[in-house]
Amino acid sequence: MLSRPGAERGAGAARPAGSLPRRPRMCSGVGCFWALLSAGLLAACAAAFLSPAWLLPPGRAAAGFAFGLLWRCAEPPRGCHGSAGPGRFADIPSGSWQASAVLCAGGCALLALGALLALLAVLLPAGACERRACILAGYVQTAAVFIMASGLLVYPFGFNSATVKRFCENSDIYYAGDCQIGWGYMLAIVGVMLSVFLPFFAKYAPKEHISPTPIPTIL
Repeated sequence: MLSRPGAERGAGAARPAGSLPRRPRMCSGVGCFWALLSAGLLAACAAAFLSPAWLLPPGRAAAGFAFGLLWRCAEPPRGCHGSAGPGRFADIPSGSWQASAVLCAGGCALLALGALLALLAVLLPAGACERRACILAGYVQTAAVFIMASGLLVYPFGFNSATVKRFCENSDIYYAGDCQIGWGYMLAIVGVMLSVFLPFFAKYAPKEHISPTPIPTIL
């Protein structure tokens, strides 16, 4: 049996000189940035989805009138003069806008799920569970990007509807005529463009990894 000094020397020989015990990392830099970016883009998506300013008719933007995905217009005897806020799904005047609303709502829901998974991955200790959370979040965020991008591409088809032509002269598919594109639609475009990078950050989010997690690339 070794004496106590000998045991101490043996324990010291097992650990390299000058090395310190490794402490578990609470959060990697990439993982924390990924979680914060996911939450920020979710907030931008929600603000854009609920915004009434996707299409601004000429001369009416100053009065607070605009078209949004969930707008419902009051119809007094003199015509439509203002937005009454979100209404029934059937009140959306164009089938293209209805499809865009469904796609954008689904994309926002997937972004919310991806943000929760990203937060969960940050809180989990390094290991298999954390890697699985990152993989799942990457797939969810990839699907959200494609679904929201599809909704934004479908939305301009509604410019050809009779209701839009009534306020935007000479409007046609992918041409707003006399109307202007509002900040809500532009915010949604910027949010989708930034969301493209979320699956790539999910690759390097795990605290300890030998190789990036196998998230499919978008490009």
